[in-house]
Amino acid sequence: MRLIFSILVIFLFGTDVAGQKDTLKQKNDTLPERFYLLQKVKRDGITMPEVEIKEVTVVARTRSAGRNEYRKYERLIYNIKKVYPYALIVRIRLNQVNEELKSITSEKERKNYIKDVEKDVFAEYEDDMLNMTITQGRLLIKLIDRETQNTSYSLIREYRGKFTAAFWQGIARIFGSNLKEEYNAYGEDALIESIIREIDAGRL
Repeated sequence: MRLIFSILVIFLFGTDVAGQKDTLKQKNDTLPERFYLLQKVKRDGITMPEVEIKEVTVVARTRSAGRNEYRKYERLIYNIKKVYPYALIVRIRLNQVNEELKSITSEKERKNYIKDVEKDVFAEYEDDMLNMTITQGRLLIKLIDRETQNTSYSLIREYRGKFTAAFWQGIARIFGSNLKEEYNAYGEDALIESIIREIDAGRL
């Protein structure tokens, strides 16, 4: 879908997001794939080892679904698997671009750098984005908010300005989308969040 692809390209430049923590392992590392890293934490004058435990989301048991509901669920899983990797790409590319921009002081060089990245992105992902459905595009907008902690509208406004953000919002509304839509993992998007966690855990 051309609209979503154009928005995706805009997302890849310029807005700061929280850096992601990377854990590097040596090639000769003999540690197993799953291990816990204990950290020393001082509380009330006493130093104790602690381990960070991943957050667990508890979702209420749903009623027995009919065939149509099950098909919708299967379709949602399909669509999430289709667009989730691109939301992760947006997060990673935002971090990469922002790191590069930190060392570029000239405004002209910054613009040239962004143009070069934009060309690379179009060449690499254009076909994939143009083949997305409207439903997948709307889902991608939500997942980008999930990964960057910013709505699509706020990302565009921050870097491209209010006028451009308003323009893209108007175009998105024509296609039934909303760039101001936020991801709510504990509300209307709880099912999406549950599916993503299953995907991350390798169970879907």
